[in-house]
Amino acid sequence: MKHPEQIAVVGVTGYTGFELARILLRHPAVKSSTFYLRDTQGKNCLAELLPQLRGCGEAPLRALSVAAITSSGAGTAFLATPHEVSAEIAPELLAAGLRVVDLSGAFRFRVANTFTSWYKLPAPDSKWLGEAVYGLPELYASEISKARLTANPGCYATSVILALRPLVEAGCIADATSVICDCKSGASGAGKDPRRDLHFVEVDDNFKVYNLFSHRYTPEILAHTGLSEDRVIFSTHLLPLARGILSTIYVALSEPQTGESIEALYRKFYAGRRMVRIWPAGALPELQHVAHTNFCDIGFALDKSGRRLVVVSCLDNLGKGAAGQAVQNFNHMLGIEEHTALQ
Repeated sequence: MKHPEQIAVVGVTGYTGFELARILLRHPAVKSSTFYLRDTQGKNCLAELLPQLRGCGEAPLRALSVAAITSSGAGTAFLATPHEVSAEIAPELLAAGLRVVDLSGAFRFRVANTFTSWYKLPAPDSKWLGEAVYGLPELYASEISKARLTANPGCYATSVILALRPLVEAGCIADATSVICDCKSGASGAGKDPRRDLHFVEVDDNFKVYNLFSHRYTPEILAHTGLSEDRVIFSTHLLPLARGILSTIYVALSEPQTGESIEALYRKFYAGRRMVRIWPAGALPELQHVAHTNFCDIGFALDKSGRRLVVVSCLDNLGKGAAGQAVQNFNHMLGIEEHTALQ
């Protein structure tokens, strides 16, 4: 019998995997967690591999095999794995009766060609692309609660979609205008694999833009805001920081607004959504306000005409942008309070 409170986590040596382990090991609804790696380095316990987790529970560490996971009794699997690995093993786990929360980009798109064209990898089986639910709880909580496969959103995409979706649904954005999404991320967003451009001496005292008009999170933003590609300018920058995302979004409004009306719009849209914090009109969030949390903080400023709006959306790329949001989705799948273990 599969037990959803028994957890299998595939991949824990990356930044996101470590953050996920840290949250799950303190989660009150999780009965057990077992962690799987291709190379356990001869270790049998997670705390042996990651000494930071000593005292948080002696979670077992096992060599990765789908057979080991499916025979373990686990009912939920978290995949903190590369896109191609998730595409390979998620269908096998689903076929064995597990529910899957995938933190890669493998199942984020309904159309296979979207994945192949942006990620330059073979797409997963279209059956699972059609069944996967995009894991942004503030928009799709009811679908997530019934999902067998939840595709965790990208970190930049989460910050931008949460900032723009209320404006789009209210018809506030002027027709035929561009929306500029100017986003900055800490270096952990690029993952843990060694790369020359992520060496300390390359990042420290530096600031640069990258992947202009080619960033993989672009199609997520388009799909879940409803904006067309020719209207969105999405730029990404690397900050000399470990973690955090700050997105500054520039919007032309269809009709003049007041600070009070914009604030009321956001507060109504996210009423009851504890993980999104709306700031008062004119107050702007900073990275230090969201670091090591699962919150997305949204603030804004409006010009004197009431027609030009700047929205600032902040989150922790390893929290609300990855592992924290994955656990938030898991909580919905269990039918418990979405903020469990996240505050």
